[in-house]
This record gives sequence, C-alpha cells and structure tokens, in this order.
Amino acid sequence: MSEHSATPASVVLSGYGPVGRAYLDHLAAHGEALADRHGARLRLAAVRTSSAEHLPPSANGAGTDSTWAPPPPRSAWGPLPSLAETLDGTGAGVLVQCVPSSPEVRDQAAAEALLALRRGVHVVTATKSHLLSHWRELGRAAAEGGSLIRISGATGAALPAGDLARAGVRGLGCRTIRACPNGTATFVLDRLAAGDSLADAVAEARRRGIAEADPSADLSGSDAATKARLLAALLWGWDASAVRTETEAVDDGTARAAREAAASGRRLRAVASARADEPLLVRVRLERTAPGDPLHALTGPEKAVVYGCPDAGDITVSGGRSSPLGAALAMVKDTLDVAVPRRLGFG
Repeated sequence: MSEHSATPASVVLSGYGPVGRAYLDHLAAHGEALADRHGARLRLAAVRTSSAEHLPPSANGAGTDSTWAPPPPRSAWGPLPSLAETLDGTGAGVLVQCVPSSPEVRDQAAAEALLALRRGVHVVTATKSHLLSHWRELGRAAAEGGSLIRISGATGAALPAGDLARAGVRGLGCRTIRACPNGTATFVLDRLAAGDSLADAVAEARRRGIAEADPSADLSGSDAATKARLLAALLWGWDASAVRTETEAVDDGTARAAREAAASGRRLRAVASARADEPLLVRVRLERTAPGDPLHALTGPEKAVVYGCPDAGDITVSGGRSSPLGAALAMVKDTLDVAVPRRLGFG
C-alpha cells in the first residue's frame, strides 16, 4: 500500500493510564508500517484525562508518527474542554476509550461514547462498565450516526474472541459459549494446584504483572462473567445490561479442590458459560476439566473461548497476552478496523 493511498484518520485518546500509554507508544513506533500495510494513516488529535487535555503538534495535518510522541508532563497540558469541542476542533473520526471500568466513571464514559457515535465518530473502547449499563443505547446511537463501536479490549485483550462472536462465527449456528477469559484466575488456580496458598499465588501473579493490585474482580468471577456477557451479546444479540450472572469465587477453600483435581489428572478452571437456550444468563463455575478439553490445556495466564456449534463443530480461540500492551494492541486492531475503508476483492 503506497503512502499516498493511505486514508487519514484522526484519533482522540480518552484515558492515559497504562493501556492508553501502551496504545500511544505502539503507534509512535509502528504507525508508518501500519499505514503502509493496512491503509490507514492514524494521527493523534488529542489526549484527554478527567481534568486536562493535550493537543499534539498537527504535523501540518500529515498525521506522521511525530504526532504520537509522548505528551509533555501533565502540568503542561491545557484545560479540559467538552468532548464536543474537541471533536469539532480536531475533526477526529475515532474516539478511543481507555478509562477505568469503574462505577465512578461509567456515566461519563457512556455520555462521551454516545455523543461521539451520534456525531458519526467511531468508538473503540476497552472500558466495560458503560457497555454493561448502556448496551442498547450505544447500539442505537451508532445506528443514528452511521458509526461503528468495537470492544475487543473489553472482551479479552489480544484474544480476538469478540471478533469471532461479532462476525467470525456468524451463520454457523453456535449455541454455547465456554470460556476462561480471565488469565489471573487460570494462573492462580494452577499455582494452588502446585501447592501455593492463595496469598502466595496472588502475590506471584502480581509480581509477574498478571494480576492487578486489586484482583477481587478476577477471583470473584465477575470479570469472567462480564466478558462472557459481552460475547453473548455480540453472538446472540442479547442486551448485555439485562444479563444475569451466577458466579463461584476462587477463595481460600479452593486450594484443596485444585490439588484434588490435579491428583486425578484434571485441572480446575474458572469457566464462564452461556447457552442460547438459556437467554440472558451467564454462569461462572469452578470446573474439573479433563485432558482434551481446550480449557484444560491452558497454561499460565492464557485465555480461551470455545464456541459450541453443533453442525460446524466447536470453534476455539486461545492465547492472547493479558497485559496493558495486549489490550492496547487489541485497540490498535479495532482502530484500523473502523478507520480503513472497505475494499473490494480480498480487501
């Protein structure tokens, strides 16, 4: 793809934590190669936090990699205008959301995504909270504005499970989802099976950068349930905000069950499941998986999703890095997906 045929696309990055920084750093290092290979010349239009905004040099509108240079210290950023002002002033075509998935920012994240979608600005998000509370409303806003919303960063980071649920298994008649979409839980369960205490297993997961400072969502099953809710919504058209969940936690009493499973050649896994014939219900259970089960084969923080398709056969996607970089790469992929014009033939 020649430089002159690449389509320019301006990006507003909302959130500048570990995932936002990894996203920016990757595009600074690889933006030119991505433009040549995929046909979208991405330009950073603005970086926004909860209290300030950074507007990078425009590079004369060319959108070269220089626009992805790290922002200056926060003290040098400007005041935070409304998102509408930023979108109008920059002409951005994509809003990338890397804000925390917390109740405190949910409504603001939803309001900004709705505003962007209704204006015809595509949204790429790793933020889960507003997807769970505003699913139908976000879909309607995208239809009104003729825009797209992509959520790979919220459904498994670098694991392309969301792409499969949204389009990859379309028409194959998949009726079930079984998933281990939380790498921390898988890692901790294997450490418990090896003889670690829960505290030691979590400490090791933190040391390796697998677990967050507060792993409660990982160990309670709520993160796995959230990802399964989103996958089921993409696959079967469920309203993610209406899905009920039943979860079983990894706790101090789990170590014995993990060791007993290992002694019989099995592996304990925190499995999130949903069925088309049980609408709006996701369960997370601790299962003794057997050899031959794709979820049994996972090691370390690996993740997997199995789409059960009676006629086509089970379809499994596994792997994918659980890290800020893995989430950032998923968002780069999604940004290219919404920014690159559809081409004929194999394009």
